[in-house]
Amino acid sequence: MADREPLTLPRAVARLRDLHGSPQGPPTRDPFGLVLWENVAYLPSPDGRREAFEQLRRTVGTTPSAILGARRSALERVAARGILAPRVASKIRECARIALDRFGGDLSGAVAGPVGEAVRALRRFPGVGEPGAEKILLFTGRPVGLAPESNGLRVLVRLGLVRQESSYARTYAAGREAGRALPAKAAALQEAHLLLQEHGRTLCRRSAPACDRCPLAAGCLHARGLADAAPARVRSRRSAASKERG
Repeated sequence: MADREPLTLPRAVARLRDLHGSPQGPPTRDPFGLVLWENVAYLPSPDGRREAFEQLRRTVGTTPSAILGARRSALERVAARGILAPRVASKIRECARIALDRFGGDLSGAVAGPVGEAVRALRRFPGVGEPGAEKILLFTGRPVGLAPESNGLRVLVRLGLVRQESSYARTYAAGREAGRALPAKAAALQEAHLLLQEHGRTLCRRSAPACDRCPLAAGCLHARGLADAAPARVRSRRSAASKERG
């Protein structure tokens, strides 16, 4: 049957758009602002991260000089939207110090060059690995690739579009490769990134995924595997019950 065939990534994104609507991206396209967006709170809710960033912008400012000139207590109040506020406040200040010392307070030149060099520049900041650096580049408006984060990558693996590799780095690289099926435009890649992230966070959760409510289930290898396994479990229970009666 046609609806039993695995989905292509463009079709999956279209269905996720119908389900989740237009996704809300980061509140800035400035590269240093996006570094702060990654570091402004630890393990907050999505709304909490946005609130923390807006509080930072409103009460302190989002330039390196404003952050270095702020009271530590002000940074800790911002970071309290998540956990480990004192440690996060130190990371925010360290981001500002690196931006001033290494880049003169302006990252725009560093992220405008070749992708490899831009990624290396961004990885100087705490909390920014290669996936995070590529995500930052994507949301500055550069169509560098899909750059899926962990929730979105889980969706791709479960759909069967990406193979689960022995390391996260290799699985991530496969996710970037799968993203080549999408238009090589920043807006399209940003939308796909955000929709996959939202779906992994809300329905395609790590544990107890809501496959019964997922519009991708008919073409999802994970959901189909659960469905195919259900009759076998029923037969096993019936057999066990029959033996007990015998």
